Order: sequence, then structure tokens, then C-alpha cells
Amino acid sequence: MIKFLGIIPARYASTRFPGKPLAMVNGISMIERVYRQALLVFENVYVATDDIRISDAVIAFGGKVVMTSPSHPSGTDRICEALNKIEKNEKTFYDVIFNIQGDEPYIQAEALDQLKLCFDDPATDISTLAKPIHTVEDILNPNHVKLVKNNLGKALYFSRSPIPYLRNFPQDQWPEKHSFLKHLGIYAYRAKVLRQITELQPSSLELAESLEQNRWLENGFYIRVEVTEYESVSIDTPEDLERVNRMKF
Repeated sequence: MIKFLGIIPARYASTRFPGKPLAMVNGISMIERVYRQALLVFENVYVATDDIRISDAVIAFGGKVVMTSPSHPSGTDRICEALNKIEKNEKTFYDVIFNIQGDEPYIQAEALDQLKLCFDDPATDISTLAKPIHTVEDILNPNHVKLVKNNLGKALYFSRSPIPYLRNFPQDQWPEKHSFLKHLGIYAYRAKVLRQITELQPSSLELAESLEQNRWLENGFYIRVEVTEYESVSIDTPEDLERVNRMKF
């Protein structure tokens, strides 16, 4: 039986939104909302943070927390350090680790369950989600990462550019002529794979796109992509928070 662990990386320092994990989302802190959603799917969930204010907040609402270094270059590195500490403290081992975004307070349990099923296939190293794109604006937006996959669900490439480029059609027809996919930033990794990818040096395609998942592809790892209609509600700025607080869930 596969043993899963959910980890939510949370940093206090943020250029666009300092203190974001502690921002109140409809009366409850963002980090607590994410934590509650994760508990619907995982028996064990931890917040991985480098800030005592976040740690204190998690402990106050009854959550589990692990302190990590402030110098990690990515959330993946923070997740790996957290895993090592958790396994040492609990004296146990986990098979698959979920990297749950700490700025998506209404992440759906169904989306996480969908990724869990990917690991029934022993060939899967990493799994992630993608959502169909329906507008030209989103296809062209470099902040919306696009991906292409093969017929077996294996990721081929991630890009901030529109991929594929539809040479024979005007851009306003692209959404109806091809099923473009937007990457949703949820990952799950086999524990041994997580440790391997954090040892890799940055790759040329990763540096070109500022997308670390391209490093994993360049080194031959199998990223399984599940397509979902799940709509990610991400909070990156105070303006996003205001928008989300006006929404009904």
C-alpha cells in the first residue's frame, strides 16, 4: 500500500505579497484553509516554513509544522528538506510526497485524489495537473505555463510561450483548433525521485523558461499529466486576495 505525505511549503517573505500565508481568506488564514483541504485527502500533512510566525500560526490551529532553511532556491528543495526531517522525527518512511501550493486556499480534494491514482503505475516518477485553456488571452499569457504531453499522458515540454504554435490558423481561432493545456502547479513525487531531482544542476531549458520541471524532463524523469476541469484559485497579490474574498464557494 502506497504511503502518502502532504507538505505545504510556506514562506513569509514575498516580493508581491509579504506575509501571504497568514492573510485572512474569508475569516480564516490562507495557510489554515490549505491545510484543512489537504486533510480531506491525506492522513499526514505538514507545513514547511522558514518563519516562526507561520510556525506559531500553524501550531495555534492544531497543525503540524517543520522548520526549514531560508536559503532554498525552490519549493521543491524545501519539500525535500522537510521530508528528511519528518521521516527522522516520525521514524517512518513515505512513498509519495505531495507539494501542495500554499496560496490556493480552496484546492479541491478531488484534484489531489486524481494525482494519487497516477502512482498505481510504477513507471510514474512525478505527477501533476493540467487544465484546458479556452481563451487566446490565456494561451498568450507568459504567466500561464503551457504544456504538451503524449497520448500516454507523459509530459513532453513546459513553456511560457504558446505550445504548440498553430501555423495555419489566425490566433483568434487557436482555442477551437487545438486543445491547449495550462499547467497547474501541484506536484507529487516518489520520495526517491524527489531526492534525486534536488541533486540535479539547473538545466538549459529550465533557465530559459524559469521552469524547474524542464530540468526533470531533460534528465529523463517521467512526469505524468492528468487533465482536469479543476479551476485553480491562486492568490499572488493583495488584489487577488480582495477578489477571492468577494467570491462565493
